[in-house]
Parts: sequence; C-alpha cells; structure tokens
Amino acid sequence: MKLSEHVRSTHSQDGAVVLDILHGQMFRLNLVASRMLELLKQGRTEREIVEHLSQEFGVEREILATDVYEFVEQLRQHHLLNGQENEPHVAR
Repeated sequence: MKLSEHVRSTHSQDGAVVLDILHGQMFRLNLVASRMLELLKQGRTEREIVEHLSQEFGVEREILATDVYEFVEQLRQHHLLNGQENEPHVAR
C-alpha cells in the first residue's frame, strides 16, 4: 500500500497538512498522524508503523494498532491510498 500520486503533504513539528490535488481536499494531521503518514511514504507496513511509533512515543502497541488501523481506513475512504483493499491489518 502506498499514497496516491495525487497526494501532497508538508510536515512540521506540529503535524502536517495533506492536499489531495485530484479532488481539491485538504486535511490537517496531528503530530502522531503526521508520523504515520511519513512512515507510510517510506513503504512501512501497518505492523512496522505500530512498532516504530510505540518506541518513538512510548505508547502501548494495542492503542497504536487501533489508531494506525483507523488512520489507514480514513486514507482509504478518502481515496488517498493505492494498494489492495484487502491487505491484512494489524490485529487490534
């Protein structure tokens, strides 16, 4: 799974702004969601993102697994991801 080629983003210490240039939509992300997006751009899997963020922010994996799953689902609903719809998700 990877971000659509129509997605542009800019990141700062406060989070990120994401622009879908195809549909003219803009989204604001908090710091954790911004990191999730950066890790997705690097080609990381959901499981790898959970592991990385757990170490980076000191948050339990179970909590992050739910957050990552919901974030990825929101990206899919807004057509911001390319990839298989049936890819396995992190167990919550």
